Amino acid sequence: MRYGMYDATRGLTIAVAAGLAGLLLWTATQVGQTSTGRFWAEMGIVAGAGLVLSLAQVLGGWTKGMRLRLSPGTFVLGFVPVLVCVGWILMASQPGTGWHEGRIVSWSHSIGLMGVIHAVGLWNGVLAFGFGLVLGMTFDTVPAVAPAEVPVADRGRRGVAPVPAGRRAAMDGRAADEPVTAEQREVPAGGRTRMGRMRMRRDRVAAGDDRPPADETPETMD
Repeated sequence: MRYGMYDATRGLTIAVAAGLAGLLLWTATQVGQTSTGRFWAEMGIVAGAGLVLSLAQVLGGWTKGMRLRLSPGTFVLGFVPVLVCVGWILMASQPGTGWHEGRIVSWSHSIGLMGVIHAVGLWNGVLAFGFGLVLGMTFDTVPAVAPAEVPVADRGRRGVAPVPAGRRAAMDGRAADEPVTAEQREVPAGGRTRMGRMRMRRDRVAAGDDRPPADETPETMD
C-alpha cells in the first residue's frame, strides 16, 4: 500500500496523544479547585491535554518530510478571539476573589452577559480543553525548503575559481577543431590522417601554392 506506513504512523501518534491527554485529565482531577491557584493549575493541565491531542494531527506530517510552523493568520484570527472569550469566562467564574475577578464580574453585569457567563462557566473544564485544542490548530506542516543550488556566477566567491574568459574561449576553439574519433582513427596508407591532409592543403593555399602534395592522390567520387 502506498500510504500504509504513513497511516500506521499517524494512527499510533494519535493513540499515544490520546493516552497522554487522558493522563493529563486524570492529573487535573487530583489538583482540584479548592483555591484560586489550584483552579488555574487545573485549567492549565486540561488545556495541555487539548493541545497534545490537537498537535497529534500535525506531528504525523513529519513522516512525509514536512516541517512544523505556526500560522500567524490562524493565530490572530482564530486563536486570539478564543483566548479573549475563554479567559473572560474563566476569570469571571474562578473561585474566591481571584485575579481581576471583581472587575470582570462587574463588567459582565454591565453588559448583561453575566447569566450566559455563569451558565457556560459551569463547564470550565471543557472550555480549557477547547482552548488548548484551538491553540494546537494554529500549527500546520509545510514542505521542507530544499537547499538552493549555488549559481555559476557565485562559485568563485564560495571557493571554486571560475574559468577565465580567454581560457574558456581557447578551450571552446580547440573543442570545435577537434576531429571526431572516427576521423582520428582513419589513417590511410600514406601515413597522414584526413585531418592532417586538410590542414596541409589549407597551409599551402594560404602560402599561394595550390598544388596537392606529392603523396596525396586526388579524391574521386564513387
